[in-house]
Order: sequence, then structure tokens, then C-alpha cells
Amino acid sequence: MFFKNFIWSISIFITYLGVIFISLCLGDENLSPIQLISHLISENEILRQIIIDGRLPRIIMAILIGMLLASSGAITQNVFSNPIADPYIIGIASAATFGAVLAYLLKLPDYFYGILGFFCSAFFTLIIFKISSKSSIATLLIIGIATSSFLGAFTSFFTYLIGEDSFKIVAWLMGNIGSASWHEVAILIPPLFLSLLYFYIHRNELNIILSGDDEARNLGVDARKLKINLLIISSLSVSFAISFTGLIGFVGLIIPHGVRILFKNYNNILIIPFCTVFGGLFLLICDTLARTIIAPIQIPIGILTAFIGSPIFLYLTLKAKRLL
Repeated sequence: MFFKNFIWSISIFITYLGVIFISLCLGDENLSPIQLISHLISENEILRQIIIDGRLPRIIMAILIGMLLASSGAITQNVFSNPIADPYIIGIASAATFGAVLAYLLKLPDYFYGILGFFCSAFFTLIIFKISSKSSIATLLIIGIATSSFLGAFTSFFTYLIGEDSFKIVAWLMGNIGSASWHEVAILIPPLFLSLLYFYIHRNELNIILSGDDEARNLGVDARKLKINLLIISSLSVSFAISFTGLIGFVGLIIPHGVRILFKNYNNILIIPFCTVFGGLFLLICDTLARTIIAPIQIPIGILTAFIGSPIFLYLTLKAKRLL
């Protein structure tokens, strides 16, 4: 098992390097590998900045956002014991969006977008958790749709109040990594590190709660308290991801499900780290495609992930209802 995981890790690392290199070469002006290297070592500051301050922050941002969304999706599915409990689908992402737009309307500093989004998403997450503990999968979906619609109405109203800058909000709501900067990358690293650290510390308890709350209680684990804490930390990840790139849906649905199929394993000691790295790789590939498919026009990345994720969501929903 160790050797197999080691091979997977090396393969993923090499794939990361390859995709990053290709992504650096592609843009408004495509570069050959030789041109890319010459830009990096060039004495011309402008040529170097195109790569270092233009393309590279966007690449790192896509990786970080993918990691945040995929890891939080894996945790959310674990907590709800439900393969379709993606933060985007059950309304957590909509709550974070509501908070971020409110922060923008109040003209708060950019790091407050994630903070206010976190408070809103954490509050609604606790409500969803309390209701869903006595509900079916269908009820959870209804709760998510209702929450998303309710908060979406407020978000639309706030967008209308913003006035001339509303186009920026509309573009942001579609999912946009084009404005990435090293400043935003630096803000995203702490919530990613803290959330992954918390998930890793409680990796064994995560496996225990898969057996049910009663079994967890017999093994000395307060399942309810742990689930609430996990959802709050997951909300932190989603909020900061959304605050800078808008709604990028289905990453937290696709990646955990794909990793479980790929490794045929539900052990969170394995699932969480691989969800994290595959999430970063997946969103980097999506962003590269989004800005090159019909270049020079850039497709909002949220549209692309929705194209991929919607059929998978439909399949999982029908399968859960035993209609497939």
C-alpha cells in the first residue's frame, strides 16, 4: 500500500509540474518552452513580470482554490454521510457569497470578504446541519436549493445597489481567477493551512464517525461536536475561496467522489490529502482550458466546472434515489 501511494504521489507531482509549465506557456500570447525560459531569465523586467506577476499568481491561485473546495467537499460529505453534500449544492457557498458581496457593498478591505463570508456560511451551515440530522437526502437538497435561492435574492439585490460596478460582481459570481495577485495568494494560504491541519489532526475521528454516532460515542468520540467543528472549519475554506474567485461549483462534489472510486477506499487518512492535491490539479486544468479554448475570450471558470459537474450531480442523485 505504501509503495502504491508513493507511486501515486510521484505521478501527481510530475503531472503538476507538467500542467504548471504548460499553463505558463499559454495565455494572451502563447510561448514556446524556450521562449518561456528566456522570459524568466531575461533582463527585461516587463517580460519577466508577464510570467512572475501575471501568469504564475493565477496558476497558484487556481491550485489553492481547488484544494480549499475539494478538501471542504470531502469533509462535508463525510459529516452528512452523503455523496452529494457538496458546499455548493447544500447552500454553504451561497451563504459565503452573500457575506462577501455584503462586505464589498460596505467597502470593507478585501480580507474582510472572506471573514464576513465565513460568519454567514458558518451560521447557515449550523442551521442546515441541525435540520438535516433528522432529514432524508431529498430534504437536504430542498434545503440547499431554498437556501441558495433565498440568499441569491439578497445577493442580486446588493449587486443592484452597487450600481456601475455591478458588472464586476456579475463576472465574479460566474467564477473568475483572472484577477489573481500575490496579495490574494498570501491571504488564501493561512485558511488552507489551518483547515488542512485541523482535518489531519482529526483524521481518525473522521473515520470513526463514518460508523455512526452511536458507535462513535462508544469509542469516546463526541460525533455531534466534532461534526459541527468540522463544518465550521469547512465553511472557513469555502468562504475564503469564494471571496476572491466567486462561485466555482461542483469541485467539492467531483473530486471526493472520483478519489473514492479511484482508490476504492473511504479512509480519510488517504482521502483527504488526495482530494486536496487532485482538487488543485483539477481546477488548474479547468482554468487553463477556460482561458485558452476560445482565446482571447476567457470563459468564467465556474461555467466550465458547472458543465462538468452538473451531469455527475444528476447521476449521483438518481443513483442515490435508486433510479439508475
